[in-house]
Amino acid sequence: MIIQEQGAAEKILKLLTKSQSHPISGQEIGHLLGMSRTSVWKRIRDLRSLGYEIEASTRSGYRLIRSPDLLIPFEIKLNLRTRWMGRRIHYFQKIDSTNSKAYELALKGAKEGEIVIAESQKRGRGRLGRKWFSPPFLNLYLSVILRPKIPPHQASLLTLMAAVATAEAIEKYSGLQPLIKWPNDILMRNRKVAGLLNEIRSEGDRIDFIILGIGVNLNMKTTQFPQEIRSLATSLKIEKGESISRKEFLQTLLKTLEEWYEIFMKEGGERILKVWREKSRIKGRAVRVTSFGQSFTGRAVDVDSEGALILRIRKGERRRIVAGDIEYFE
Repeated sequence: MIIQEQGAAEKILKLLTKSQSHPISGQEIGHLLGMSRTSVWKRIRDLRSLGYEIEASTRSGYRLIRSPDLLIPFEIKLNLRTRWMGRRIHYFQKIDSTNSKAYELALKGAKEGEIVIAESQKRGRGRLGRKWFSPPFLNLYLSVILRPKIPPHQASLLTLMAAVATAEAIEKYSGLQPLIKWPNDILMRNRKVAGLLNEIRSEGDRIDFIILGIGVNLNMKTTQFPQEIRSLATSLKIEKGESISRKEFLQTLLKTLEEWYEIFMKEGGERILKVWREKSRIKGRAVRVTSFGQSFTGRAVDVDSEGALILRIRKGERRRIVAGDIEYFE
């Protein structure tokens, strides 16, 4: 079952949450929501199938006992401290890709700050066409619709902004200190804990919209990763040694994203770049970069004002790399 933003099940959930200290009868729920008692019972059954523990008494009615760690829009909004980001949520239990759905919604006029979240993805995508492993009810799969009034050549700075915001959200939530790997992977102990995929639609010198896709491994155990990436990936649960509240982490991430996006729109990229450099610690590192079928080895000099990597290779020659994969040697 999918609970859409104002579906009947979510409306019942709201009533149960508000009256959590005392039961509310099926008749009263039906009266308040314009539903039959049979419809109320069916929606209660749906909520129970999702893991909500709801006590029922023929005398007094229904009472919510415990909620599962689902990313239900109403529950996310309860303690969401953003002003505009995430105030409209498109929620799915299973979807091909949150980025694809967000792109579709943006084409239809979805507003800046609307988000798409899913409990699992069938065709989650990473950078350079890679698959993003997306098992259900464990991690965060999020896409944000942005409509910045900036020229297309500055869009890459939003990738750096998103990496800064994601790394900072992890730090705020967990107390851990992740590392940003150029351009937009988030590492813990040199293993990937989060990745970003940004997709842009532009016309001429104007951006129509940007889809900011973020995947964060939250509650995966080592044995739950596919064998081929087990030594390369990690999760916050592995690193912190305890389960992560996906709702609370998402609330932290959305607040941090909103703050950094507003900084970028008001001040430009200088502050973003400063913090990105601090959190990446890439300057001077020996690296190998693979870009568009070519491989370069050298030392990272810096990132430029548009987020491209400047690499010093043999005989002092410098290369400007706009996209690719990077490996660290030290």
